[in-house]
Amino acid sequence: MTLTVAIQMDPIEKIDINGDSTFALALEAQGRGHALFYYGPRDLSWRDGKVTAFMRPLSVKNVKRDHFTLGDGSVQDLSKLDVVLMRQDPPFDMSYISATHMLERIHPKTLVVNDPAEVRNAPEKLFVTTFAEFIPPTLISSDPREIRAFRDTHRDIILKPLYGNGGAGVFRVREGDENLGSLLEMFTAFYREPVIVQRYIPDVRKGDKRIILVDGEFAGAINRVPAEGEARSNMHVGGRPEATELTAREKAICAAIGPELKKRGFIFTGIDVIGDYMTEINVTSPTGIHEVRRFGGADIAALVWDAIEKKKR
Repeated sequence: MTLTVAIQMDPIEKIDINGDSTFALALEAQGRGHALFYYGPRDLSWRDGKVTAFMRPLSVKNVKRDHFTLGDGSVQDLSKLDVVLMRQDPPFDMSYISATHMLERIHPKTLVVNDPAEVRNAPEKLFVTTFAEFIPPTLISSDPREIRAFRDTHRDIILKPLYGNGGAGVFRVREGDENLGSLLEMFTAFYREPVIVQRYIPDVRKGDKRIILVDGEFAGAINRVPAEGEARSNMHVGGRPEATELTAREKAICAAIGPELKKRGFIFTGIDVIGDYMTEINVTSPTGIHEVRRFGGADIAALVWDAIEKKKR
């Protein structure tokens, strides 16, 4: 099977090939003989009933600072392709939502991964509330009174932008911290949306586990341990990856959410688990492929393409 594959992503010249999951997916696709094309979200258009993009043929190689080659660009009708990987990073803003609306017009004839309508309906910090039995005590609100009452109850909390990503804008606020008022003012100034507030989970010192599911089935996991003096475990802020195995609780979480992920057309999903609690379900542009394989886990890029090819058959 040879597929024509367009990858909608952030600037390819800026990625870290040793950690970028989109690059791993591109390498695997190329290795299988699929024809690759590259374009950015701003290259996407709708005109006279057609969804098009100005795209360029793409070839990739696992060589740092010489990892891609682009051919001459042209405008192409995306409905004529087999697969589109929607892989640009959030924020999950109106630009992102607009792209899902356009790509929805070609799916599933052209298979968009992940399903754009379902991605739009599953903002990561909101979608997780579908499985409230697995999440820590959580508040989503713009009301300072509710947020202060939540802090009074739980004493040690985490505040995050509802549509943020990558650990940006994440704050830990302990009991008696006089900065809470200023933080709420800042969130109000920069965001129109509510904030998400969760009880701080001390087990984060042991790590924030990224668990990857492919077509609803467990595929691999990596533990991310925060740096000393840091409440966030994201790799780009100093988190340290380490090998891990699933606990009984994590297996139960995967078993509970897997069928729903599959039903919604989420071929590649990453969930975050701290201690006994799931904190996020990542469906926009999940990561972790390199880290899982580096520590002896499955080749998730291969599993993702197995699932895509199965659906295209």
